[in-house]
Amino acid sequence: MTAPIRFPRFFVTAPAPCPYLPGRSERKVFTELRGENAEELNEALGRIGFRRSQTVAYRPSCTDCHACVSVRVVANEFKPSSSQKRLLKRHDDLIVTECRPWATPEQFELLQRYLAVRHPGGGMTQMEESDFADMVEHSPVSSYVIEYREPGVGSQQGRLVGACLTDFQGDGLSMIYSFYDPELEARSGLGTYIILDHIRRAAEQGIPYVYLGYWVQGSDRMQYKVRFRPLERLSRGGWERIGEEEQAQLIAAATAPSTKRKREGLPGKDGAPSEYRFSA
Repeated sequence: MTAPIRFPRFFVTAPAPCPYLPGRSERKVFTELRGENAEELNEALGRIGFRRSQTVAYRPSCTDCHACVSVRVVANEFKPSSSQKRLLKRHDDLIVTECRPWATPEQFELLQRYLAVRHPGGGMTQMEESDFADMVEHSPVSSYVIEYREPGVGSQQGRLVGACLTDFQGDGLSMIYSFYDPELEARSGLGTYIILDHIRRAAEQGIPYVYLGYWVQGSDRMQYKVRFRPLERLSRGGWERIGEEEQAQLIAAATAPSTKRKREGLPGKDGAPSEYRFSA
């Protein structure tokens, strides 16, 4: 008989170009999420900075760089800024539905429109519908697709304008991947609104945190994450709150005009499931 594996086996990817900081390379350490304890393992790893991609949990493991920092919003203490309040009001007519993790053609079409505008040439633009189904449905943990629709007419559903694949953890909501229609002028700010809605949902359910993935200082693509406060980051000593003065400075830098930021079409994504290939 083979003794059951009590502890996960970890592997490291080969170095690859860093998608956030030009001229640098990245490595990831990862393990497979499987078996009856997959959910507990995912939650434990999530608290120390791992992210989930289908049946894999991973985190950066770069030898000479520590720019990727896990961040999470303290949901019940969150105070929206004036601009965030305006966004909440602008989109308060949207119908938000928590759906089972089952991919639909409508979601995939929305993802394609999003990628074509926000991330042209990125690895995920090559996704086929079956790849998207794998991304959504191959989950060993409690996952949902949160849909955002405009009001319908009569019994007809309204237009799908946003969606987010979200993991439900004991201490928080982990936003795995969100996408939306980037060309609706009347719906500007949908990406931020989806985060705000997750914070509101977490607070209403008594869930402490909303996990936003990695913030990368020095990468314009990741600066939108510092706009939500109070924000905690994972340090060598554990989770710590970013001080108000420091975060105010980070927000000021993130909201400063940037030709590069506009050209790249923010916000960007971290941990995009189909952009990485894990190998032992």
